[in-house]
Amino acid sequence: MEKIASFQVNHLTLLPGIYVSRKDHVGNETVTTFDIRMTRPNFEPVMNTAEVHTLEHLGATFLRNHEEYKDKTIYFGPMGCRTGFYLLLAGNYESKDIVPLVKEMYAFMRDFEGEVPGAAARDCGNYLDMNLPMAKYVAGTFCEVLEKMDESRLSYAP
Repeated sequence: MEKIASFQVNHLTLLPGIYVSRKDHVGNETVTTFDIRMTRPNFEPVMNTAEVHTLEHLGATFLRNHEEYKDKTIYFGPMGCRTGFYLLLAGNYESKDIVPLVKEMYAFMRDFEGEVPGAAARDCGNYLDMNLPMAKYVAGTFCEVLEKMDESRLSYAP
């Protein structure tokens, strides 16, 4: 079996950032998958499931309500390794195109107050596994990365 593209990225040199993971063509449309890498793989601790789950609820709610991107958002969800998230958008994008969106989303998550959207037994299959304070902390840490965004954090190293 061939090794899939995401397993060919050197995770020993990958920095937190926003990367185009792949582009798929569905009919005449392009779907761009972004790797929103919040922590440095194999060097920093991974996020716990409670904060990942909280960020997933907050991020998905933000994107599905965003004036410009709500109809372009296909999916926002965690990586199994718990070092970041995948964002799938309808359209042909580059990483630099969505930096403002990701900054806005992570500031929203960092500053969120109140009940986490969908954090109820009726709405979620594991609603008790949430940690808003820690989600806000890791979102804030990633906001600091986003402020220093440069090419080394926008495209995979060769």
